[in-house]
Amino acid sequence: MMKSPTVLAVGGAYIERRGHVLGAFVPAASSPGTMREEVGGAVFNALRCAVRRGVSGSLLSVRGGDVLADVVARAVAAAGIADLSVVFLDRTTPSNTTIFDGDGALIAGLADMALYDLALAKQIRRAKVREAISTADAVLCDANLPSAALERLVTLAAGKPVFGLAASPDKAARLAPVLGSLALAFMDRREAIAAVGIDAAEQDIADGLRRAGLKSGVVTADDGPVLGFDEAGAFSILPPKKVADGAADALAGATVAALLRGLTLRAAMREGVAAAMLAIESAERVPAFTAATLAEALALVPETQEIGMR
Repeated sequence: MMKSPTVLAVGGAYIERRGHVLGAFVPAASSPGTMREEVGGAVFNALRCAVRRGVSGSLLSVRGGDVLADVVARAVAAAGIADLSVVFLDRTTPSNTTIFDGDGALIAGLADMALYDLALAKQIRRAKVREAISTADAVLCDANLPSAALERLVTLAAGKPVFGLAASPDKAARLAPVLGSLALAFMDRREAIAAVGIDAAEQDIADGLRRAGLKSGVVTADDGPVLGFDEAGAFSILPPKKVADGAADALAGATVAALLRGLTLRAAMREGVAAAMLAIESAERVPAFTAATLAEALALVPETQEIGMR
């Protein structure tokens, strides 16, 4: 039996709350609605998906000394992921709360994630983390890490592929100093624009990211085509369904797992799109798919279309 590739993920694993207003939203008033709470975070969601595709994963994150920390810890254990995270008893566990109107448009968001800026960079200096990096086949990180921490991480991982996730438009620029050291970066169009200040046209995005030093990238666009590029050129896939939010994390995780099995980026990205489709259908960040259900979804994913590079 072949040994499973090992991935160390570094970044966010936190509480995600998503509220939806029922009926008309009235500012400065209490509106009826629903609230859903689950454990998420770009790097954690992606790693969970990669583990379901045969990867052996470990996670380095930080959390507080509260009840929510236990919720996160149980989710990490349930995913079959080795937990290298550190608990700060005098801090609260990071969370992200978003409120949407009845049409799905964002009304407001609140990211309580100061602990990542305060503590994650210091954790990368730990001997246990350096050992985990040395024994991993690849590193997966997100922009919840400050830029200095990302730079240190890619330095320690020299010689191993490092996959980066932009996480959000306001954090995407943190990836800019390390783009040239990443094997592949995942972001959406808004994050790509925020990261390196490029235009929104497909060809411009690929060109702009390559000029910024990125060798290979995957860029999602809500209900538009998913753009990919590498040394062989740029290409796109038009997903049968919209790829956004947690579905984009599933795309990243499945793509990374496929790349570590030796697939080309084009073939790996098709598997990623298939995983994203299953995430959309299940309304879960990381769907409980099997090899058979992924194969069924993959059969619905169009072949890649080449795009001319400037």
